[in-house]
Amino acid sequence: MSVPAAYFSVILIWATTPLAIKWSSDGVGFLFGVASRMAIGLIICLALMWLLRIELPRNRVAIETYLAAGLGIFGAMLPTYWGAQYIDSGLISVLFGFTPVITGVMATLWLGERIFTVARILGMSLGIAGLATIFYSPTESPDASSLGIVAILMAVVIHSASSVWVKRIGADLSPMAINSGALLVAVPLFIAAWMWGDGVLPKVLPEQATTAILYLGVLGTVLGFNLFYYVLKHISAGAISLITLMTPVLALFLGVQFNAEVISVQVWVGTSMILAGLLSYQLGEPVIIYMMRRFGEK
Repeated sequence: MSVPAAYFSVILIWATTPLAIKWSSDGVGFLFGVASRMAIGLIICLALMWLLRIELPRNRVAIETYLAAGLGIFGAMLPTYWGAQYIDSGLISVLFGFTPVITGVMATLWLGERIFTVARILGMSLGIAGLATIFYSPTESPDASSLGIVAILMAVVIHSASSVWVKRIGADLSPMAINSGALLVAVPLFIAAWMWGDGVLPKVLPEQATTAILYLGVLGTVLGFNLFYYVLKHISAGAISLITLMTPVLALFLGVQFNAEVISVQVWVGTSMILAGLLSYQLGEPVIIYMMRRFGEK
């Protein structure tokens, strides 16, 4: 698959993931939802590797990559599933929009990329102001909603750290090997978390939850993660984080249409501020340079 095709496929999968996460926990609990999803994904990944005769390297660099990716999956998905109980699916995608900012800061520290420009500082400021607007928007359960927001932001930080860590290692591995190795690290942790939490198999699996778990296991975990690591291998960590600039509006629309979610005016305003901040953060510098050049010509 070409890099652009993989890139836009990830956008579509990630836009539908928050809603599927909410549905996958209904009636079965969020721990069972995430553990079963990841287990299904691991089984499929290992089966595909066997069928396609893809090796799973076990050298030091490969193992370090599996740890970086696997701990990132566990550390990001667990708070995401927990937080999804308390906030709307569209808001999850909006908050994940902070990934470019967090990734950029970490890429500056770990990869030596340049970040602190006027446009990016403006973008970060707008994003923080938008987050504050959303954080203090009226909800039926303000305390739970605030905790949900904090949990998603924690997931964003862990996801960003994992992406930069994998990029810094720079192992020459196939995306399937990275994904399978990462799931070999993450799945035992998810199962342990489920067993520690309650460890009870649901007596009945609701159709909606079952469909969502299968969707996330096959498309979200296998296809989505493989394409993500494929794209991450070919473009910069900052560029791939642009995905989260494109998914929030689509995710908000899906939540309203298919989950009867009501988006308050303050959430829409905060979302607009975050997206404007991300546009400034990612695209502001080239625009400023272009305008300065045009002004100089005149």
